Amino acid sequence: MAIAADQLEALLRQAFPDADIHIQDLAGDGDHYRAVIRAAAFAGKSRVAQHQMVYAALQGRMGGELHALALDTGPK
Repeated sequence: MAIAADQLEALLRQAFPDADIHIQDLAGDGDHYRAVIRAAAFAGKSRVAQHQMVYAALQGRMGGELHALALDTGPK
């Protein structure tokens, strides 16, 4: 089971409405993505905390519908 890039982006936009988000399907299989996310919510947060916020936004889909996600996060 895979997740479409637009569905992944929608989940991220719901959590980070002001963010600049760019999604890239790395393998063409809907299972391996790279996400570049710049959001005001990340200001003052460590890289680990930023990634935890992203994983929380995915609502448990990591490891299930979404096998791999390379993250590049930072404040906007």
